[in-house]
Amino acid sequence: QVQLVESGGGLVQPGGSLRLSCAASGSILRIGAMGWYCQAPGKQRELVAAITSGGSTNYADSVKGRFTISRDNAKNTVYLQMNSLKPEDTAVYYCNAMQYGMDYWGKGTLVTVSS
Repeated sequence: QVQLVESGGGLVQPGGSLRLSCAASGSILRIGAMGWYCQAPGKQRELVAAITSGGSTNYADSVKGRFTISRDNAKNTVYLQMNSLKPEDTAVYYCNAMQYGMDYWGKGTLVTVSS
């Protein structure tokens, strides 16, 4: 079992920045891809960004050029640097990790972009 704990969410003004962190613990050997998903009220959960164990990345079109995903395999942690935040980025952000074909999820951290 893999446990994921997110941190770094909060309230930020439009144009501001936040950095989310997700620390993995438990049975962490051979964790594959990790990623961040978001879920806004009344909407489905959707991919924001993902990164493989080798460092290849993938981003939703809506965040390209504004968000950066990174990973520290030694610390079993994945990060999401969010810049130029917009009100439409407001959502609960969930960390995801894949291991042996199984998906693991954190409990989420709320990001609110508002003036």
